[in-house]
Amino acid sequence: MIVFYLFVGLVGYLLGALPFGYLVARAKGVNIFEVGSKNPGATNVRRVLGKGPGNLVFALDAFKGALAASWALLARSAVSVTYDMEEWGLTAAGRIAGDDWLNLGLAGLAGAMLGHSYSCFTKFRGGKGVATGAGGICVIIPISALVGGVIWLLAFYSTRYVSLASILASVSLPVTVWLRGRPVPLVVVAALIALFVVIRHRDNIRRLVQGTENRFNKNTAESSES
Repeated sequence: MIVFYLFVGLVGYLLGALPFGYLVARAKGVNIFEVGSKNPGATNVRRVLGKGPGNLVFALDAFKGALAASWALLARSAVSVTYDMEEWGLTAAGRIAGDDWLNLGLAGLAGAMLGHSYSCFTKFRGGKGVATGAGGICVIIPISALVGGVIWLLAFYSTRYVSLASILASVSLPVTVWLRGRPVPLVVVAALIALFVVIRHRDNIRRLVQGTENRFNKNTAESSES
């Protein structure tokens, strides 16, 4: 079974590594790594190229996270037919237990977030994993994702800080999972995802503490990329 987990994580990494921000900007004749905050996330794309391209990048980044978290479930039949069931840890009926599918989804999402943030296609440069993580979480634990989305909206519209909203939404994830009585391993993974997002926002946190973080408004996009 461990081999399949690693395989799912690797596929997730390759999906997450698809540099949609870079590709969309390149199609417009812009190298996103050389303008704005030099980050290929949706916010920087929006800052440089406008609302349309920025929203497109956000949607694509979220989609690859959702796909990375769900493809193993969608490919269940193909796996059970193509490979030896015992070798892959499958039951005689060709099924994997529900908890295992949840774990596989988490493995795919973890790979995707790493791929998005450290893409092998862009010399291991990337975004901060918010949009990609959100897409995957919507597939794996949708109720917790909904709570996080509400917290993001409340934090953003009350402060106009995308970075603060992203951090608070991420931190709410393990709390929500724990309050809902989900298994401890899932709580731990949710906490690791939140920690990863917080670490990727460490420069934003420093600016928030110093009072120099830019707010998001109609004319400028603040410096937190997804």
